[in-house]
Amino acid sequence: MKAKQRPLSPFMIGPYYKPQLTSLMSITHRASGVFLSVVGAPLLLWFIIAVASGPEAYDRLLGYLGGWVGKLVLFACVLSLSFHFFNGIRHLVWDTGRALEIKSAYTTGWLVLIATVILSAVLMGVLL
Repeated sequence: MKAKQRPLSPFMIGPYYKPQLTSLMSITHRASGVFLSVVGAPLLLWFIIAVASGPEAYDRLLGYLGGWVGKLVLFACVLSLSFHFFNGIRHLVWDTGRALEIKSAYTTGWLVLIATVILSAVLMGVLL
């Protein structure tokens, strides 16, 4: 009898595994952390240096952030920070042993996404 061809890894998305909310949010949590480290932290540092350097440097920063590319980068930072914050709280709740059932995991996942959209909209309304 010939052995069946089985997937070698549970991470093989495609014909073997259907992406789920929990796995997509886990990947997005990691990606948002990397984005905040690579783009968000240097942008924050640039902001702090510009404020400390005086009005000309601050105006130059606002000039860069005032264009559509700057606003897009700022929106991506706000969205990533909001998602990472709320999903981090979700992970802290999981660390206590709570909300680990499938229904709870999906409910908290949707709550994270809703809270992310709301907080991002509020922050972008304040920033723009």
